[in-house]
Amino acid sequence: MITFISKRRSEAEASKSRCPLNLRFATQKCRVTMATFIQTLASMSQQLALVSDPKNTIPFSPQKDLPKRLVPPHVEALKPYQPGRPPVELLKELGMERFINMASNENPLGPPQSALDAIQKALPQINRYPDLCGTNLREALAERFATKIDNIALGSGSESTMANIIRAFLHEDDEVLTSQGTFIGLYVLVNAQGIKLNTVPLKNYHFDLEGIAAAVNPKTKMIYLCNPNNPTGTIFTRTEFENFIRKIPDHVLVILDEAYYEFAAINPEYPDSMRYRLDNVLTLRTFAKAYGMAGIRLGYGLGHEYLIDYVNRIKLPFEPNLLAQEAGLAALQDDEFLNRTLENNEEGMAYLTGELDKLGLQRIPSHSNFIMIEMGSQEKVAKIHDGLLRNGIAIRPLAGFGLPTCWRISIGQPAENKLLITALKKILQPEETKK
Repeated sequence: MITFISKRRSEAEASKSRCPLNLRFATQKCRVTMATFIQTLASMSQQLALVSDPKNTIPFSPQKDLPKRLVPPHVEALKPYQPGRPPVELLKELGMERFINMASNENPLGPPQSALDAIQKALPQINRYPDLCGTNLREALAERFATKIDNIALGSGSESTMANIIRAFLHEDDEVLTSQGTFIGLYVLVNAQGIKLNTVPLKNYHFDLEGIAAAVNPKTKMIYLCNPNNPTGTIFTRTEFENFIRKIPDHVLVILDEAYYEFAAINPEYPDSMRYRLDNVLTLRTFAKAYGMAGIRLGYGLGHEYLIDYVNRIKLPFEPNLLAQEAGLAALQDDEFLNRTLENNEEGMAYLTGELDKLGLQRIPSHSNFIMIEMGSQEKVAKIHDGLLRNGIAIRPLAGFGLPTCWRISIGQPAENKLLITALKKILQPEETKK
């Protein structure tokens, strides 16, 4: 290329009359001289040659003020959501072949076979876009909860639906109200939009609904309630919720995050939001927990069709993906798997609470598939966390949730639960264990 251009430059300088017709047309079109045009081409070809050679890549300019010019202040200050350590990373760090992950509230039974079969059946179709509206899954959910398809929005996990709600209904001058010590995903999503977030302290590790209702101000546009709460596992009751919702103005949107609904629903005092059909309440639920499909990212929202319409307008096209839709449809119909999950959780909860009490640990009564333990100091949490890791067990310290003196453990399968207790005894009662 460069040789060609150099040759053309010489020819042009020697005689313009000998210039090829296409070059002559280009110079006329660009309104530049032949010499300028050829010089520009030569420069461009040199740059292309430089880029094409991996040894001669062009570095990014070291401009320290770039974020200040391109990134909004609320995004620059944003702290990303920190999940539990990835299994691969932990295995590499500890030099282990396997470990037990009891940090992320996942279903220890794995996904239902019915969902796996549905995914396998759908695999040849992944060259096609999924149903834009997720019609089959929404119809199945509508039948399950005795509502209409227009009352349901799907998302890639319940967090996706929550993000769509925030985008659909909140302006920059609006404010969100919630509790301290709740799901940190909410904090990330709200802060990412530059929305002011106000919080009320937990009361004995429970949502203080009276305090939240009293904290509503003219700018409050949305209230977020997680029930059962993650990471405490506590719930507010039907009576508490009914007294609370009477105090909330109709123009304030109440988000009920019921990711752990299936585990809490056996409690007659639990306020299943589907019983109320309130115009300013949106419910979030997921297939990640009880249905064992955290990795496929599938959740849904339920509410008044007027609100759901705007949530669906905001969501990304073809969300959730084809495999997620098919897996969710199969799992929703698999009551046998759901019952096994609930039975395993009930038995595991009974065993672990009994053993934790024997060890003298301060656990918070839980209505979910996990237990939170209060240790009194962050140093004691670190001791438990590090000790369990050395025994091949991952748990979740809760400093990121604003609870630095607490840690959380998921309910596992019976053998996993026993290994956890054995390891805890080694850490907490080393002398007795030696005997």
